[in-house]
Amino acid sequence: MSATMTDSRDVNGAPPILLFADIDEPGLSTLAVYERRGGYQALRKALQTTPEAVLEQLKASGIRGRGGAGFAMGTKVSFLPKGGMDKYLVCNADESEPGTFKDRELMQKTPHSLIEGIAIASYAAGTSRTFIYIRGEYVLQADILDQAAQEARDAGYIGEDVLGSGHSFSLVVHRGAGAYICGEETGLLDSLEGKRGNPRLKPPFPAVQGLYQGPTLINNVETLSTVPTIIGMGGEEYAKLGVETSTGTKLVSVSGHVQRPGNYEVELGVPSRELIYGLAGGPADGRQVKCWFPGGSSSPVLKAEDLDVPYDFNSLAAAGSMLGSGAVIVVDDSTPILDVAMKTAKFYRHESCGKCTPCREGTNWTVKMLERIDAGEATPMDLEIMASVQEHIIGNCLCVLGDAMAMPIGSMIAKFRDEFEAHIEAARVRNGLGAPAEAAV
Repeated sequence: MSATMTDSRDVNGAPPILLFADIDEPGLSTLAVYERRGGYQALRKALQTTPEAVLEQLKASGIRGRGGAGFAMGTKVSFLPKGGMDKYLVCNADESEPGTFKDRELMQKTPHSLIEGIAIASYAAGTSRTFIYIRGEYVLQADILDQAAQEARDAGYIGEDVLGSGHSFSLVVHRGAGAYICGEETGLLDSLEGKRGNPRLKPPFPAVQGLYQGPTLINNVETLSTVPTIIGMGGEEYAKLGVETSTGTKLVSVSGHVQRPGNYEVELGVPSRELIYGLAGGPADGRQVKCWFPGGSSSPVLKAEDLDVPYDFNSLAAAGSMLGSGAVIVVDDSTPILDVAMKTAKFYRHESCGKCTPCREGTNWTVKMLERIDAGEATPMDLEIMASVQEHIIGNCLCVLGDAMAMPIGSMIAKFRDEFEAHIEAARVRNGLGAPAEAAV
């Protein structure tokens, strides 16, 4: 399900829909329909200026990466060194964060917007070799991308001397083997090189030493798909959308206990309540929001009293969570918080590559502690220990996978301590282990 709204502000001041404008138009995935709707005009416009001018437009737009970290795209492009060495651009289309499915819809329904964005970004960054690393489960979307890329080659949008501009670049669609860790940029690079997808120690960062040890620009599907819009309307005009520190529109995947799950495009800064209740319909009648993940399963949970927090990078950070990949997962009051914690921890334990100790041991130990709680073998003191372990995981792993488990689990313990303790007591009685254990004084 996609949002269907107008692509410019109307008399009532409705926000524009940029990426999802007419997203369900039949044949939009084909070059003919995409060109008829103005496709590749932004590329022509960009190629008539200099790479430096295109970069300035990206900086002026203020767009922050839509993949999770929220780093300014224009700044990231500027990090790549100048000169004639081999430089690479990699589109992260792995989209493995639970609750996230927006990039899938973009690649399936409007693949040429991504390809055009890659072409423009490669011109701005001076990269001659580009890749789309797509998760192995996205078979249909990969087939569509392959077909769209061939159409673009035949039309002269990919290849040697694109549109007579002197800029040349190649594009390869690479299918992954299905691993959460390959959504992390350095794990992705190892996988793209044919190795096991393990994270690399940073620094050096990919902008200096990335794919095949060359300078590499990595952005996700939504970020690159937005580039043609930025060039078409101008960076300063795009920056008028959203709020000062979070410009533009954002695709948000809403799932869980809501009546209308789906992808929605909103202007950054919209109240989170509008997303969950206004667009997605909120929980079923008679149910209330218990907690919600603002940015996929790796983001710290927020509670019902946080629903009026503006949905933008800085506001969510100030509330103790993060925007992340833009995936809102809603949990209503029918679900025990232990079940939410258990599913989250088990997922990250399964997906840990095992390269570093805090993640490998910490994820496994956390699952075992949650199982102890469910079995009635834990005490309230175990909650203190488990919270402390999460704090020691955060910031001490090679990549953010360990943090991705520790942050939400830590937030659940902090925000739902009473429910965890009640579960411990009830489980002890239920499993015949006697009276509730008291925490040590």
